[in-house]
Amino acid sequence: MNFKLLYDTVSHLKIKQIVYQVIYRILRVKYRDYNISDFSFGTFTPCISRYACCENDNFEFLNLNKQFSGWNDTTNGMLWAYNLNYMDWLNQKDFPVKEGIQWIDMFIADLHTNRVGLDPYPIALRGMNWIKFIMRNRSEIPQGKLHKWLDSLYSQYRLLEKKLEYHLLGNHLLEDAYSLYFASLFFRDARMFRKASKLLKSELDEQILPDGAHYEQSPMYHCILLDRLLDCYNISLNNDVFDNQQAMTDYLRHKAALMLGHLSSIVWTNGEIPLLNDSAEKIAPSPEEIFGYAASLSLEWKAIPLNDCGYRKLFANDLEAIVDVGNIMATYQPGHTHADLFNYEVMIRNRRFIVDTGISTYNKTERRQYERSSKAHNTLVVDNTDCYQVWGGFRVGRRVQATIMTDDKDNVCAQYVLNGKKIKRSFHTDDSSLKIVDEVSAGAVKCESYIHLADDVQIQSFDKKRIVTSEATIELSGVESVKIEKNYISTEYNALKLSLCIVLTPVRMADNTISMIYIIKPDKH
Repeated sequence: MNFKLLYDTVSHLKIKQIVYQVIYRILRVKYRDYNISDFSFGTFTPCISRYACCENDNFEFLNLNKQFSGWNDTTNGMLWAYNLNYMDWLNQKDFPVKEGIQWIDMFIADLHTNRVGLDPYPIALRGMNWIKFIMRNRSEIPQGKLHKWLDSLYSQYRLLEKKLEYHLLGNHLLEDAYSLYFASLFFRDARMFRKASKLLKSELDEQILPDGAHYEQSPMYHCILLDRLLDCYNISLNNDVFDNQQAMTDYLRHKAALMLGHLSSIVWTNGEIPLLNDSAEKIAPSPEEIFGYAASLSLEWKAIPLNDCGYRKLFANDLEAIVDVGNIMATYQPGHTHADLFNYEVMIRNRRFIVDTGISTYNKTERRQYERSSKAHNTLVVDNTDCYQVWGGFRVGRRVQATIMTDDKDNVCAQYVLNGKKIKRSFHTDDSSLKIVDEVSAGAVKCESYIHLADDVQIQSFDKKRIVTSEATIELSGVESVKIEKNYISTEYNALKLSLCIVLTPVRMADNTISMIYIIKPDKH
């Protein structure tokens, strides 16, 4: 056991997390049946359809296809099993109502043997999906069957209330709060409404930064959580159930506008999200879908400059860059954090050029460890040491703290200290190029800089002064050697694409310091 690693990890946790880790290991809360005596339906504006992933009894999640063999099937990993139990697919476009009825009946019949489905996170997501399905198709659901469903659904929510994810916090607890709020209005349960409103307000205040970003700094999770916030605003706006509800509806509208403002700023000009930290395509609704949904709810927002999230946007004529100069904001829940300080991505003419290697898995494998490491990002690695000590799939031990030195629309500069060495990176744009300057103080034994290219970018020639690619030229200064390595990147789960990685080794100055410059100039097309 590495006690220092354990200390560096646990020391950032909240006391509440540790206490609830112990409580939930000792107390095994069991599912209990409840009955709903009476019920009246409300209304819900159409929302975003889910990705098509179910056809008959075949399911495809995370690019892995499998025939249904039970709710506890973890042969494709726990995340795949969770997706099965979320039952998002009930709300995929044109999903047959008859099939949905059969699947819900089967789920209820198997409920008492379903270990995965009774975890709090699947309960929270599935609950919202069932409610949407029921509200949309209530005229086609037999009345007797509906009463059985509502009893089961309410019982699942009572279990969720006893298993709220205080041991994890972060997006998990926020999802729990969203779902409880959604259910409180659906069931018109005043007690649940009070509890859910208090929890939801507390978590949104904690997790949404002043610039509108979700504090786990993943654009994918930002989209997921914003979509769910819009759902809560939707049902709150259209179902005026409680006397004090309007204040909560107004609050949700304000938070939605903040998150929409951040998304407007961080999204690429072509409408895609940057794949920073744990982010992948075809998981969250697209920004276009989210903006359309928000507009249908008559929400108004404006772009909010990137600030607290630690990301910055820089522009040249044909070039768009996003850079990371921020610290870990969710200090006690960095599970989706990568060792990517000073990382950057570049778009040229709305096509990916320099990319984050992305994520392909949440399984605790060598690939997961690599994808969170500094080498998997476009940043410096000094003495083979990650800027953050990522481990265990979702944990972070030792961390550095960055200080931003310069911060304006054309110039961003920041630095941090790692094992006594000062590491500094500057980004500068002019009309035609992006210039990056790396400086490392004396004492570094080894230093390498990584540049990961998109899978369709080719290298035509290279030397210590210049790298010519199919999209741009990278001019170099202060470089001792250039290596071109084959690598794999991932824009989706379980889908690797062969690409090229440039590894730069710097010239060491007379005083044993390091200074490297690279200038990225898009080709003229």
